[in-house]
Amino acid sequence: MSMRLQKVNEMLRRELSLIIQREFDFKDALVTISEVDVTCDFKEAKVFISVLGQTSTSPLIKIREKRGLIQSRLGKRITLKNTPVLNFRSDSSAEKGVEIVQLLETVDEIPKAVPTEEELNQSDDNL
Repeated sequence: MSMRLQKVNEMLRRELSLIIQREFDFKDALVTISEVDVTCDFKEAKVFISVLGQTSTSPLIKIREKRGLIQSRLGKRITLKNTPVLNFRSDSSAEKGVEIVQLLETVDEIPKAVPTEEELNQSDDNL
């Protein structure tokens, strides 16, 4: 991926985050723009949205319904030849990360076997 494409992706992510933060109020949910992937011709952009704290996809639906407003505000805030057409998608990687942390905490609570004398002697030899 070219350096310019990376910079545009990051700029779009930052600006879209600000727009969504100002335009929407999602109660009981944390909504973040996790990634933006713009095409090489800058005409389309996939916007990945992460929602924590709500099981329904209502924040994503609200954002998709207001795509025109968001795109208009984005066009006023950035300087590109064309404002990319935004395609909002769900990103569940944060939810999966939380699930993995919870699983690791559960595994950590499982009782562990008492080490044998041989294992204790081996660990003392390594010191």
